[in-house]
Amino acid sequence: MYIGVLQIELYMSEPQSLKDKRRIIKSLIDKVKNKFNVSVAEIGKHDNWNYCQLGAACVSNEAGHSDRVLNSVINFIENSSTYEVTDIHTEIIPY
Repeated sequence: MYIGVLQIELYMSEPQSLKDKRRIIKSLIDKVKNKFNVSVAEIGKHDNWNYCQLGAACVSNEAGHSDRVLNSVINFIENSSTYEVTDIHTEIIPY
């Protein structure tokens, strides 16, 4: 079994309040969960209007599959005009 872990930091210029940020991030989290079947949560920068840290994880029986899924999530987020990716960390953990 392999656990793929992704930590990604985003910059958003659109939010004018924390309420706006939460709406935008909730929408992104729902899209990523539905499209890639991964677990996603906001893990940091909760009180900053323009920055967000997200964590995502997937479990697979192949390391390559976990890596492909996480790369697909990264590409999906990077191709959106709403977010600018400022930092990415990935890790595949054998269990």
